[in-house]
Amino acid sequence: MRSSVTYLLASREVIVGEEIEKEATDTRRVTRLIRLPEVQQRVGLGRSTIYRWMAEGRFPKPVQLGGYAVAWAEKDIDEWIAGIIE
Repeated sequence: MRSSVTYLLASREVIVGEEIEKEATDTRRVTRLIRLPEVQQRVGLGRSTIYRWMAEGRFPKPVQLGGYAVAWAEKDIDEWIAGIIE
C-alpha cells in the first residue's frame, strides 16, 4: 500500500496525496468515539452509575482525549449492550 493521508468526511472518504489500492480501503473500519451524553442515552444509565460500574469493572472504560475529556469507543458500548441483552 502506498502512503497517503486519509480523511473521513460524513460517509465519504477523501484521500490526499498518492492513491491507495481499492482493496485496502474496503476492509478499513473507523472507530467512532462517543461522548458521555450519547453513552447515557444509549444505555439508559446516569453518569454516577456509569462511573461506579467502570470502577467495578462492569462497564467499558473510556479513552482519554486530553485534559479531562474522555470518550468511549462506539464498538465497546455496542458490545456491552449486546452482552446485557443476551
